[in-house]
Order: sequence, then C-alpha cells, then structure tokens
Amino acid sequence: MKKRLLVLNTTIILGLGSAFSIPGVNAESIDKLESQKSQIQQERSSLQAILAEADKELASVLKEAAELNAKIAKIEKAIEDNNKLIAETETNIASTKAKVDQLKAEMAIIEERIEKRSAILKQRAQSFQESGGTVAYLDVLLGATSFSDFVDRVGAVTTFVQADKQLLEEQEADKKAFEEKKAAVEEELAGLNSMMTELKGMQSSMEEQKNQNSSLIQQLKEKENTIADKKAKLRSEDAKYASMIAQIEQSIAAQTAPVQAVASVSSSSATSDSASSGSTSVEAGSSSKGSAAVSKKKPAAQKSKGSSTSAPKPSVKGGNAISIVTTAGNKYIGNSVYVFGGGRNAYDIANGRFDCSGFVHWAFSQAGISVGASTDSLKFAGRQVSASEMRAGDLVFFNTYKTDGHVGIYLGGGKFIGSQDSTGVAIANMSSGYWKTHFSGRVVRIIE
Repeated sequence: MKKRLLVLNTTIILGLGSAFSIPGVNAESIDKLESQKSQIQQERSSLQAILAEADKELASVLKEAAELNAKIAKIEKAIEDNNKLIAETETNIASTKAKVDQLKAEMAIIEERIEKRSAILKQRAQSFQESGGTVAYLDVLLGATSFSDFVDRVGAVTTFVQADKQLLEEQEADKKAFEEKKAAVEEELAGLNSMMTELKGMQSSMEEQKNQNSSLIQQLKEKENTIADKKAKLRSEDAKYASMIAQIEQSIAAQTAPVQAVASVSSSSATSDSASSGSTSVEAGSSSKGSAAVSKKKPAAQKSKGSSTSAPKPSVKGGNAISIVTTAGNKYIGNSVYVFGGGRNAYDIANGRFDCSGFVHWAFSQAGISVGASTDSLKFAGRQVSASEMRAGDLVFFNTYKTDGHVGIYLGGGKFIGSQDSTGVAIANMSSGYWKTHFSGRVVRIIE
C-alpha cells in the first residue's frame, strides 16, 4: 500500500509539472492519471464490499447476542421462580415432618391403648378358663345356685360380652386410624421429597444452561470486538483511497484547465450547427422513451392481473388435530424455558414457560382438545396402547424423578416434542441415549 502511494504521488507531481506542456504530452499524462484513478476506485469498491460484509457479520453477532441475553433473562426468571418453589417445598417438607413426629406421638398413645385392651381381654379370657380346658359363658350361667344368682350371672356375662365387643371394636378402629394416618403422611412426604428431587435436578440443569449461554455471550463479545477492529482498519484504508482519488482528480483538473479555454471557443462556434440536429435527436429520443414506457407498462399490467388471484386459505378440520398438536410447540423451540408448574396461565404461555405436562395440556388445547395438566392425570387421559403401535400425537412417558414422571408428544421416527428441564421446549430422540433408557413403555392415545 505504501509503495502504491509513493508511485501515485510521483505520478501526480510529474503530472502537475507538465500541466502547461504541449497538448499531446498533457493528454498522455491525463490518461495515466485516469487509469490510476480507475484502478484505485476498483480496489476501493472491493474494500467497501468487505466492509459491507463486516457490517452484516457484526449485525448477525449483535442479533445472536440479543437473543442469548433474552434467553438468559428467561432462565434467570425461571430460576428465581423455581427457587421460590424450592423454598415453599422445603417449608412443606418441614411441616410434614412435624406431622410425622406428631403422628408418632399419637401412634405411641394408640399403641399403648391397644396394649392395655389386649391385657384386659387376656385377663378376661383367663378368668373364664380352668386348668386343662375352657369355661364358656354358658357354663358360668349353668353353674348358678339359685334363680337370683342366675340373673346376676346373666347380667355379668352380658356386661362382659358387650365390654369385650366394644373393646374389640375400639381396637380395630384404632388400628385402622393408625394405618390411615401413617399412609397419608408417608404419601405426602414421599410426594414432597420427589418434588424436591425434581426441582433441585432441574435447577442444576438450568444453572448449567445459564453458564453455557453466558460463555457464548462472552465469545460473541470477543467476536464483536474483533469485527469492530476490522471495520476500523477497513474505514482507515477507505479514507486513504478516497484521499488518493481526490489528489488525482485535482491533478487532472489542473492539467485540463488550459484546454478548457480553447474548447469553450470551439463550442460556441458549433452551437448553431448542432441546434437543428439536436432537436431531431430530442424528437427521436422522445419517441424511443415513449415506446419504452409502453413496454414497461405491459409487465406491470400482467403483474396486476396475476396478483388478483390469491391462494385459497386452508381450513382446519377435525382430521388435522394430530398435525396441530404435534406442530403447535415449534414456535417455542429455542426460545422457551422449563418452569415447574409453568404453562397454566397467559403470562407463562406468552413467555414460553412450561413444564412437561403443562406443555402437553397447552398443545392439545390448540386443537380444541382438553386433557389434564399433570403427569398423573395424563397417564389415564386416553386409551393405553403398546409401544409397538405408537404413532404421531400419542403421549409417551419416561421414568425420571418418579415412575412416569416426564411426558411428551410422539412425533414419529423415534422423536418426541416436550418441555425438558435442560432445554425448554425441544424435539428429543427416544431411540437412543437418555430418553431411550428412561422410556417407561407407557403410551397413551388421545386422538383416535
């Protein structure tokens, strides 16, 4: 570049030195300058094309960075909401554990009552036994020595029988209450522990995803700086080319000044001769221009005629339900985030915040089909079919934090769409890897 500038400056100096020489030498110098100017302009055009590409590349990087920042903002909001859920779940677990401790105290009391009743019943039984055999209530009655003694014995036996019956009923009621309370608390505690396991696992995945996106943002920032430096250098080079072209144009103007004075005298003498021929040219030009205008109107008319016919709009029919359900979530791929309990209100749907069952519920609602919004309700929402019979639109379940803990919509070809905790709404492969090993085998058909 420096060598080229040196040659160009030398040429300019020589050109200026011969500005007032004979016309033949002057014309030759101007031709050289015009040639150099043309070459520089070509090089400058190439440089400006590179600069335009750099602008496009920078715009693409800035757009990608903006999209990643928007995604990180969604993830941060989801992490915040999930942290609140974790805190609430921890509170509920602590409360349930307190219930367990209370139940244990109640169970101890119930067990004590059961033991006391058992001791009374045992003592009652022993009082009606003799060594070597059992003394029945009938024997007690037949052993009466008088009628009054018999009446007393009947009253006593009746009292004993009723007391024994009441004790036995109370015993069974206590045992039943004990088992019911125990089962209820254990079920609640198990559910909360499962929820906590899922939330913490999901939180870990989201933190990892956030870190990956942050790393990408940093890489894009470095790329942005590199492109900015490149653009600065290109603009500097462009300014040099512009300066060189300006210098050449000044030299050409200086050399052509004396010639222009002579040319102006010749031009005035030729004005009258060219007037008549000029008018004829104008008429011919007007004629050709008019015909060109006519020729331009024809394609426009053809285009107008063609645009009057519009393609018919497709109508949604019942048979398209599977297509609607399987494609409804495509708009959320790459711009959604997994939120536990998400997808059940307008805010979540507008911002692409779904959990697995919430996404399935929303996707089916787009086809006018109402299904449950939890994995437990979706498991029995339709007809159970074998894995070998599954087709697009069927629900497929996976064993994650619990049996059938994750659900998605089968697309065919071993793929399903769902809201995964690490990706948000995405298409995943269940023919290999994680989802293959965690597929529970449960397939539910909603659309027949």
